[in-house]
Amino acid sequence: MATVPLAKVPILGKDTVHVGYNIHEHIVSTTIHDCPSSTYVIVNDANVQKLPYLKTIKSEMEKQLPEGARVLHYITKPGEANKTRQTKEQVEDFMLDNGCTRDTVVIAIGGGIVGDMIGYVAATFMRGVRVVHIPTSLLAMVDSSIGGKTAVDTPMGKNFIGAFWQPQFVFVDIKWLETLPRREFINGMAEVIKTACIWDAAEFARLEENAQTFLDIVNNAQIVQYSDENTGDVYELSQTDIPKMLEHTYKLVLESIKVKTEVVSSDERETSLRNLLNFGHTIGHAFEAILTPQALHGECVSIGMIYEAELSRYLGILSPTQVARIVKILVAYGLPVSPSEKWFKELTLQKRTPLDVLLSKMSIDKKNDGSKKKCVLLETVGKCYGTSAHVVSDADLRFVLTDETLVYPFKNIPANQTKTITPPGSKSISNRALILAALGKGPCRIKNLLHSDDTKHMLNAVQELNGAKITWEDNGETVVLDGQGGATLTACENPLYLGNAGTASRFLTSFASLVKSSKSKNHIILTGNDRMQQRPIGPLVDSLRTNGTKIDYVKNEGSLPLKVYTDTHLQGGRIELAATVSSQYVSSVLMCAPYAEEPVTLSLVGGKPISILYVEMTIKMMEKFGVKVTQSTTEPFTYHIPKTQYVNPPEYVIESDASSATYPLAFAALTGTTVTVPNIGSDSLQGDARFARDVLGPMGCTVEQTASSTTVTGPPVGHLKPLKHIDMEPMTDAFLTACVVAAVAHDSNPEFHNTTTIEGIANQRVKECNRIEAMATQLAKFGVRTHELPDGIQVHGLDSIDELQLPRDSTGPIGVETYDDHRVAMSFSLLAGMVNYNSTEKDVDPVRVLERHCTGKTWPGWWDVLHTNLGARLDGAEPINNAATKSSKSVVIIGMRAAGKTTISKWCAAALGYKLMDLDDAFEQDYGHGNIKEFVAQNGWEKFREEETRIFEDVINKHGDDGYIFSTGGGIVENPASRVALKKFAASGGYVLHLHRDIEETIIFLQSDPSRPAFVEEIRDVWERREKWYKDCSNYTFFAPHCSNEIEFQSLRKAFSRFINVISGNEEIAVPTKRSAFVCLTFEDLTEHTSKLSEIAYGCDAVEVRVDHLVKLDADFVNRQLFTLRSATGGLPIIFTVRTKKQGGKFDDDDYETLEQLFSLALKAGVEFIDLELTLPTAIQYKVLNNKGNTKVIGSHHDFDAAFPWSNSEWENRYNQALSLDVDIVKFVGTAVTFEDNLELERFRFSHTIKPLIAINMGEIGKVSRVLNTILTPITSSLLPGSAAPGQLTLPEINKIYTSMGGITPKELFVVGKPIEHSRSPTLHNTGYKLLGLPHTFGKFETDSAEEVKKQLLDGNKNLGGLAVTIPLKLDIIKYMDDLTPAAEIIGAVNTVIPLGDGKFRGDNTDWLGITNSLISNGVPANVSGMCGLVVGAGGASRAAVYALFKMGCAKIYVINRCSDEMQALKASFPVHFNLVLVETVEEADQVVDTVSMVISCVPANKPLPDNLVSKVERFLAKGAKASFVPTLLDAAYKPSITPLMKLASDKYQWHVVPGAQMLVHQGVEQFERWTSFKPPFKGIFDEVTKD
Repeated sequence: MATVPLAKVPILGKDTVHVGYNIHEHIVSTTIHDCPSSTYVIVNDANVQKLPYLKTIKSEMEKQLPEGARVLHYITKPGEANKTRQTKEQVEDFMLDNGCTRDTVVIAIGGGIVGDMIGYVAATFMRGVRVVHIPTSLLAMVDSSIGGKTAVDTPMGKNFIGAFWQPQFVFVDIKWLETLPRREFINGMAEVIKTACIWDAAEFARLEENAQTFLDIVNNAQIVQYSDENTGDVYELSQTDIPKMLEHTYKLVLESIKVKTEVVSSDERETSLRNLLNFGHTIGHAFEAILTPQALHGECVSIGMIYEAELSRYLGILSPTQVARIVKILVAYGLPVSPSEKWFKELTLQKRTPLDVLLSKMSIDKKNDGSKKKCVLLETVGKCYGTSAHVVSDADLRFVLTDETLVYPFKNIPANQTKTITPPGSKSISNRALILAALGKGPCRIKNLLHSDDTKHMLNAVQELNGAKITWEDNGETVVLDGQGGATLTACENPLYLGNAGTASRFLTSFASLVKSSKSKNHIILTGNDRMQQRPIGPLVDSLRTNGTKIDYVKNEGSLPLKVYTDTHLQGGRIELAATVSSQYVSSVLMCAPYAEEPVTLSLVGGKPISILYVEMTIKMMEKFGVKVTQSTTEPFTYHIPKTQYVNPPEYVIESDASSATYPLAFAALTGTTVTVPNIGSDSLQGDARFARDVLGPMGCTVEQTASSTTVTGPPVGHLKPLKHIDMEPMTDAFLTACVVAAVAHDSNPEFHNTTTIEGIANQRVKECNRIEAMATQLAKFGVRTHELPDGIQVHGLDSIDELQLPRDSTGPIGVETYDDHRVAMSFSLLAGMVNYNSTEKDVDPVRVLERHCTGKTWPGWWDVLHTNLGARLDGAEPINNAATKSSKSVVIIGMRAAGKTTISKWCAAALGYKLMDLDDAFEQDYGHGNIKEFVAQNGWEKFREEETRIFEDVINKHGDDGYIFSTGGGIVENPASRVALKKFAASGGYVLHLHRDIEETIIFLQSDPSRPAFVEEIRDVWERREKWYKDCSNYTFFAPHCSNEIEFQSLRKAFSRFINVISGNEEIAVPTKRSAFVCLTFEDLTEHTSKLSEIAYGCDAVEVRVDHLVKLDADFVNRQLFTLRSATGGLPIIFTVRTKKQGGKFDDDDYETLEQLFSLALKAGVEFIDLELTLPTAIQYKVLNNKGNTKVIGSHHDFDAAFPWSNSEWENRYNQALSLDVDIVKFVGTAVTFEDNLELERFRFSHTIKPLIAINMGEIGKVSRVLNTILTPITSSLLPGSAAPGQLTLPEINKIYTSMGGITPKELFVVGKPIEHSRSPTLHNTGYKLLGLPHTFGKFETDSAEEVKKQLLDGNKNLGGLAVTIPLKLDIIKYMDDLTPAAEIIGAVNTVIPLGDGKFRGDNTDWLGITNSLISNGVPANVSGMCGLVVGAGGASRAAVYALFKMGCAKIYVINRCSDEMQALKASFPVHFNLVLVETVEEADQVVDTVSMVISCVPANKPLPDNLVSKVERFLAKGAKASFVPTLLDAAYKPSITPLMKLASDKYQWHVVPGAQMLVHQGVEQFERWTSFKPPFKGIFDEVTKD
């Protein structure tokens, strides 16, 4: 059995901390011997209660307990939510109830939450009793249990109430870690690494060496089942094989503890030295405050350590190498190093961490100096800067926390400033040295290696391929590669991810041809990020293939990913290689050539090789490693490489990167200061070393260059001269620096227009980006003109630096794009500082440079040098696109021909107020020589697809964020490039909507459509090929069935309008805050019960489709169900539920693949709610949560077997789980065995209010819980085949029971006015009350006196529930209202009185909603922005009509009436922006050119209308022909049911007409909901009101 010695670590002069493995006997004997007591109180939480080792401790305690002593045991609820004053009080009450006295010893067994809280109990109970800590988590072992800090949380923040109370003992038993879950284990490592960072460099190095072993063992933890012999409960526990790494684990715990105990002993109360333990915590706590509970403490501290290390580097204290080491070790132990890491973002559910919120959270850190923020700074790994935390500025914090940099003018930099700047090691030389040392024999110490993304990927690849043993010396500044001469190179299991490291990808491609197969792998996959997968590698691959290496392109021809087979190798002999694109191809083959099977002759063909100096660099370096390359004397650009082996030199020093050196030298040129680069001179291997001499010198700088150093002094600011012409082929990477210097260079020669011409840089088009195009595009933002050349660029310098413009557009300042390219970013960081250089204004706008972190590729510390060494003023800022602005992301609609894309696209544009572009029309406009059919006939389908893709990519680039609807051709998904573009747009937040129609309906339509070129294959075959592409490319789907009549057509439009508004966020999915319900549908096929669905959903706020009850689960069937439900229920929110068998449903528990498909379908269909079972695998849960869009998630858990009373920790754990998943609603369903179970449930509900909670009990006894539940109570209906769960009630049943319990007070409501004899309001409202089981009554109160209403009802009826006001009281009643809604105020009339309590009343007007909803329900878009409407009449109803049209978005509202004065009065009563236009005569009506698509008649229909008025109406009816929807007339008169105007509009002008009865019902149901808070049963009410 594995063992380690028991260690005792002193703190504050006592051997308090004991560390060992399996030391339960020692723990108990020491506690009893050294802490004698009559009472020992063991406190742990319900999670620790499940652990078998707790039973061992308790058993040992009972065994050793002396006579007369006793052991009490208290179990707390788990989780941070229970670390409260209330829980502390409960523990104290338990101790008091059990007669505990001052000799009591409290034993806290658990993690940091239990330790902190129970330590505080001990500190205050009886003014302080002894406490012993037994930490069970790694985090608690190395951090929270040591030092005496105790606390509870408050609503204001964590650990705000507490005390310092030192424990008698802290027993750290490593055995507890065997059952610690993987994530918790890794979480604790953050604190371990932190202590090594601040105090112990040797331990840090040991942690580096053992990282892989640790992670392998922790990642391979097994899930085991443990049965509690006392309770019979079975638990699943994580089991980590600690004995396999016992020594490492023991040391990491022990060494970390030693650091903390030493610091605490020196500074118990955290006045100075102890706050060094907070390294990473200032920033980490801020992230934790936002990301909790999804992110754990250690994960946030890990991120905080990186930011605070970068802050130390930014301030010139910590070297880039040390930052790189910290990043590497945290990654090696599985911790996050950035909040934007993909896995961490998914884990934290895409939560944003706004800069202002982070700074706000930091401002309340306990170690701050008042309002001044303090951070712990590092000097090097293992040593802090100073002996306490340092005050840091918000500007510096903003800089390190963001990826967008604000560069202020460089004007405060002294003209006589002289600086020495040492750039990091050369990227080119670093990568070559790593390849050569990995292939060489023997150890090689590489110094000044560039620590960057590129070299990180290269080192990782060498290690993964077993090329060399890699170690570090000089505190990480020197890397040692112990090469094996290529003999050990072996294929690795996983793909080698290379990011955007072009150099690494090219060098490793040839390197891979030397690798041997492993037992399980005969190939290597080389891959990278999106940009890397576009960069060319074809010529190198062609050359290697020709020479015997088998290589496949995994995706796109000519680019990564590559599959290099390791059972084929480089043969040698003559190799021909095209080197006109990249010299790296040449260097790649050269370096690997000595290991080919035969000597190599490498011939560069196809023209003059590019960047030949880099080839010469490679040859010189190969010679340093023992291989001499000879150049042919007979063939140009041909090299002979012998078959041999590299011999590693003992030491190789990387010279600084000459390309990077151009930036500080150019800074001197621009600012008139002096900069020396000490290790780049005329003897450099790098061509860019010529930059100062050949570029800056001729531009007016003083240049002094020795063999090993370069010094540049710039002319006075604004006096740089342009270069007429320079060939930069020897230093291509430096052309970007030359461009920004040339931008402000000018002279007096009018012939050259300040033009600098740069050529010889064609390869720069295929670097990290097209750099030539990038410079031209971004220089234009500064007002600098350029002209691209085939292999270069012309920069037309400004006449004065005062002409440099701040980049901006119509919205204000904008950012400088860097294209994730380090050289673009560093170049523009210089030009940015010259903007407003001579400005005398106190506050000038800085230039915003985007993606500053991309400089990490070659110079991670560039911004630090610019700020700290060179004196630039920098700041950070929240990304502009993170501002709280409404998204205008465009919508791309894809789908088969005949799916309805054209029609739906028009609806979509109308619903969102977006512009519409048909890409087929755009194609034909671009083509200019005919239609698509003619183009295809002439050029073929393949060419058409290429052009279609080009046009699509162009419009997306131009208008993807500008609010467009793009209607595409059905075959856009045929082209792989189009599919890539569609997916990319969807991934960027755009909407790609797959419009789907039943394929049989599609086939019937297409067979009769002559307008498009015919398919060359069967339509069904086309669909089967495209179906997967449509699904893969889209992030939303809308099922649009064929409509056989206008009613179905308008229903489809309404369903689509709600769908698009929901998914786009225009219409928020609200979680109810009042009593509400949803009906659970249990039909096998909803389409067979369409006529019942509306009635089934009466009074519901949502409707649940139980997918597990459906007869089929294929996508088409389920999508049709969803559409049927939307259409039949008038757009009620859908709850999408797939209930598994173990949770009481019918879906197979383990069919996770189908379950994922169904959830994906639901999210793409834009359902409002998804029920997500908390027992599902976390991978499925996180997939739903990270892709939910605007859908709300209900986290549910059901206990059908009555296994868990509501007091059981199972519910507490599930609630904490729901909180950690950040679900929108928690749904818990238990089973009542006794009535007490209902009371326990209510206690649980009362104490769990963080999230909206649905909590009910099943069964007959549990019915009362359904009545008492507040939000979204699941209900059934008598029209359903059966209820979804035992004990479900109908909504009327619930309301009646709730009324009998006093929950609903019966109210009296009235219609008031005169005459009201024929009013349908009582019928309307009483029908609704009956259908929903409400106890209210609605009667008539006939009077024409508002005073009488006031006396008898407003003041005299204490049960008054509301008033419906009709003529003649709509104006008179206003004086008795305490409040008016905006609608009532503008319309100037009240038709609805709402009691507010305390004798106060609100006046509202729902007439306008009656008009609006009548129009919308008859197919008029909810948003008619830009359209025109007509109101006939100028009386009271006309005011509501005007308001309705305005709220719908009408740009212009025409009014006609018999009486001109009434019209004038109507217009005068509305604000000018309502844009009322009065039409007095028929002639004026004739002159109206607008399309009028809505008419609302507000004149009586019981007598003939004047001919003149009818003539004017007809003129407007004639103008509806061009409307984008069926023009609609609503007649507010509801008698007769078909009015003369309705008949005229319908028969003569084919307008759709709406009878006034609909308006009556719509306004009435609005009143109903305001008075009762229940969704009105519209259909039942309408049928009853209109049946006579």
